[in-house]
Amino acid sequence: MGTSLTAGLGLDPDQAYPAVLQRKIDSAGLPFQVVNAGLSGETSAGALRRVPWLLRGPIDVFVLETGANDALRGLDVDSTRANIVATIRAVRAARPQAAIGLIAMQAPPNMGPQYTAAFRALYPAVARETGAQLLPFLLSGVAGRPDLNQADGMHPNVRGAAIVADTVWRGLEPMLRSGAASRSGSAN
Repeated sequence: MGTSLTAGLGLDPDQAYPAVLQRKIDSAGLPFQVVNAGLSGETSAGALRRVPWLLRGPIDVFVLETGANDALRGLDVDSTRANIVATIRAVRAARPQAAIGLIAMQAPPNMGPQYTAAFRALYPAVARETGAQLLPFLLSGVAGRPDLNQADGMHPNVRGAAIVADTVWRGLEPMLRSGAASRSGSAN
């Protein structure tokens, strides 16, 4: 679940990082199907409103990427945090066995050092509070690099999306391997 960064704005669907992750999952022989639930323009409040709809289907691993649009709009960090916590709690209540990954996001520096620091700190704090697995900053190695972003400077191009997938994979792969092991253990 995520924003335009997850949806793959400006890319063919098979070039967005969730599709790249699916290829990594398939290559690793893991029994998971990625569902890209990215929605352009969505804030953390929108994610909270939309999560009940996503919870209608089966979920073994839930990965949440939200907050980038909150930061771009300068929305209150405490409200963003509360929305993310409530989203994770809704997933946990509906799917208690699901592993939950929270992708770290960062605010752009033009929001000022206090806002930027508070925004950066909210992700590790939410992960500690909720027990979600904190995944690395989504745009690590991609943000601010014109050669890895589309003309808007905010959305990864094909090369950037591949790097984003590698970044997410570093944190996601151990979660998936653990989930696959528990699946096979429960089948015996």
